[in-house]
Amino acid sequence: MAYGTSPSVAKLPTTLCEAYAAAIRNHAKEDAFAYKEAGQWVKVSHAAFAERVRKARSGFLALGIQRGDRVGLLSENRLEWTITDVALLSCGAVDVPIYGTSTGAQIAYIINDAGAETLVLSNQKQFDKAANAIGEMPQLKFIVTFDPVTITKPLPSRVKVMTFEELAQMGDRGVPSDFLDEMVRAATPDDLATLIYTSGTTGDPKGVMLTHDNLTFNLVANVERLTDLGPEDIALSYLPLSHVYERTVMNVFVYSGVSMYFAESVDTVAQNLMEIQPTVMTSVPRIFEKILAKIEDEGRKAGGLKTKLFTWALQTGREYSRAKCRGEVPPLLSLQYDIAHALVLSKIKNKIAPRIKFFSSGGAALAEDIAHVFSAMGLSILEGYGLTETSPVITSNTKAENRPGTVGKPLRGVEIKIAPDGEILTRGRHVMRGYYNKPDKTAEVLTADGWFCTGDIGELDADGFLRITDRKKDLFKTSGGKYIAPQPIENILKTSPHIVQAVVVGNGRKFPGALIVPTPSTLENLAREAGITSASLAQQLEHPKVLDFYRQEVERLTPHLAQWEKIKNIALLENELTIENGELTPTLKVKRRVVDEKYKDKIDAIYGQERAATT
Repeated sequence: MAYGTSPSVAKLPTTLCEAYAAAIRNHAKEDAFAYKEAGQWVKVSHAAFAERVRKARSGFLALGIQRGDRVGLLSENRLEWTITDVALLSCGAVDVPIYGTSTGAQIAYIINDAGAETLVLSNQKQFDKAANAIGEMPQLKFIVTFDPVTITKPLPSRVKVMTFEELAQMGDRGVPSDFLDEMVRAATPDDLATLIYTSGTTGDPKGVMLTHDNLTFNLVANVERLTDLGPEDIALSYLPLSHVYERTVMNVFVYSGVSMYFAESVDTVAQNLMEIQPTVMTSVPRIFEKILAKIEDEGRKAGGLKTKLFTWALQTGREYSRAKCRGEVPPLLSLQYDIAHALVLSKIKNKIAPRIKFFSSGGAALAEDIAHVFSAMGLSILEGYGLTETSPVITSNTKAENRPGTVGKPLRGVEIKIAPDGEILTRGRHVMRGYYNKPDKTAEVLTADGWFCTGDIGELDADGFLRITDRKKDLFKTSGGKYIAPQPIENILKTSPHIVQAVVVGNGRKFPGALIVPTPSTLENLAREAGITSASLAQQLEHPKVLDFYRQEVERLTPHLAQWEKIKNIALLENELTIENGELTPTLKVKRRVVDEKYKDKIDAIYGQERAATT
């Protein structure tokens, strides 16, 4: 069946179903989507995508999925994720995304809380996790798998397992000519579109109820901001679609006609970036930190005059970007920047992302210094701000108005204000309906007049740009009664090429300390200089010369901190904090309570050395 031949949908969409129908009708690209298979990029046209959505929708309807039914979706990023998402919405159903990193117990909790009778999942790994927890999901009736799986142990007779292809065949009974019209009629703006369970840094996850109006309002408002997006653009997608940030990006880009290329994995992002040379891309601060660390490492390795030129160019770029933001670029600095850009900075950009229009950053705070360095290279990072509960974008920077260190101005139709205690409040059509089955939790964050309490501390500057200080619940108080905001300090520490991760600790203690994960190459060099290469990793991390180097690095990076904020002592960790080990959320936020418990001995050691406390 041919798609993309009907008249364009002139009005703005009011549901995600309308948005995807409009995208299919208005665009006819051969690479609407693409994914890697057997080392080659496989391109999927809008017409082929629509046909696969139609078949999946028919299959779900044949399975008995009805309007308002909740369906679990457990998968890594892949084309089938988006096909399933759109197919379920086209049934009037509510999809319930589950992170691919979830454990069996977490899967069972979400399926039970959502009341889902069907679970769609990707592969054998995800199937095994779900199968092992099948006894904890008594209402589950169907499991649909993208890849064929092997059932290694008997499942309850109530559970039927089928492949995605079998699902499509089951429902494929002819080709309705009005499929897109049926799709448009499947939902109304007030209908629930998705239940997204917040990963959370504490407690059980809560199911955030987002309507079609919530998500479509955010889609349209972002399209208005990103005026230069169009069918000529290519995006590389790697952030989890289970998170509302990347999912909204997907909605915005597909509606705008942007080609969506799925990265093979997080580990292949750099390689895929070079292969397809995208014009737009979303990411999280951790990736930008890694890119900059790699750039600086290569600059140091160049040696001699090349290293000196590189260091000068990067510093000149930083100063130029900061001066440009202030609107005060001295003529000499402008000339120096032109030279630095021509000799060094432009070459770095051409190596990393020669065609990029902009990067979008979200999920966590981006260090201001990183934004300035990328800007100097001609790589704009547009930082925004939002939460799952706000569909998600509240504010964002744009290419025309990009102020590093802030998260931009509110979207059209979004209200924000700062409460007396500094908490950011927001109101508008982007705010969730509430937490599923948790009216008490909903009442804690939604006021009677519609303001959502974000839990973030921030401030608005004179021009209306929002600056985030920290999470309200992350603030801690020293035993001396001084409040510490850990995130800004951590972001500063992570700008060091010698530091992979940093977590500021010290709740109820005499002073703030820090847990630091050292850069492996730096640790290797320090061990060689100290003559301890044969020592164990744990012994290297506790060697006085290694610790002194990192104490000095912390002091070098934080001279501007108030006395009570200064890091007085540190401990070095052997391994990076990870999602898999439960130390980070799927959006790479630190689970501070977990870290405090897991590394209690390390933290106690920080405060067991009184020498540090009195220096």
